[in-house]
Amino acid sequence: MSRTIPAAPAAASSASAQRGFLLLITAGVLWGTGGLAGHLLQDVSGVPPLAVATYRLLLGGLIITAFLAASGRLRRLPVTRPLLTRLALNAVLHSVFQSLYFASLALIPVGLATLVKIGSVPVFVAAGICLASRSLPARRLVVSVLLAVAGLALLAGFPATDASPARLAAGLGCALGAGLVFSLMTLVNRVPVTGLDPLVNVGLGLLVGGILLAPAGAAAGTAVPTDAGSLSLLAFLVLVPTALAYLVFFGGLRTASDTAAAVGGIAEPLTAALLSMALLGEQMTALGVVGSVLLVAAMGSDAGARAIARWRDRR
Repeated sequence: MSRTIPAAPAAASSASAQRGFLLLITAGVLWGTGGLAGHLLQDVSGVPPLAVATYRLLLGGLIITAFLAASGRLRRLPVTRPLLTRLALNAVLHSVFQSLYFASLALIPVGLATLVKIGSVPVFVAAGICLASRSLPARRLVVSVLLAVAGLALLAGFPATDASPARLAAGLGCALGAGLVFSLMTLVNRVPVTGLDPLVNVGLGLLVGGILLAPAGAAAGTAVPTDAGSLSLLAFLVLVPTALAYLVFFGGLRTASDTAAAVGGIAEPLTAALLSMALLGEQMTALGVVGSVLLVAAMGSDAGARAIARWRDRR
């Protein structure tokens, strides 16, 4: 009897970690559908990128904020200057990030835009950490950055299309800009603010970011979709890869490991690339395939190395 008592918490912990891992994978897959939905909304309905970004931020943020209000989590929010500053900064970053990402989707293939956006993050984050600490990166971080840089360079050969060099360069620039802004958000939020729930940070950041972007979206031509197909695409973009994805992500983050979080992040660009090839007929050159593999390795290398180190320690 005494030997079986400690096993229950361990089993519960293992089951909780597995559930968290599945939730993070699910969130990554859901996020991966956002690029396709945004591209189709622009292509089918003629809604400009700034308008698509505005819709996603406003409506997705509103849904998450409504959930937070219904659950009582907004009532416990302390109104402090650091908290308001963090929310305002994240709102600006969200608006710029979404604008650049949807602009890239209007110029280059969905899979390429998403792979470059996410794959460039390890490079920018590593550079930010080194600049902030005024130190050289650790060996594992160097490996991750080198893999990402090589992958990004090879991905320039992704589209087997007749896109002009200027259009390709502009699209890649927007995707890299989106990755840079996402990295800034990652670095900014590495230090938590007392009393600021991460989901509250995201929900209010999206909502306020949408409000900030609304004038630019209106100036670009924020046409409200009226046909059933466009409305369905808009509803999908707002509900699935935005509101639901964030709720699932933070539900899994509580119990998942760092390795699971890294693998979950890989699921987004892979989903986007596979869906764009299957549904949009986008093709990837041999160099693009190699570049994609290197990016996936870059995103998982650091977490994988930590997992191996922990396994060796347990031995």
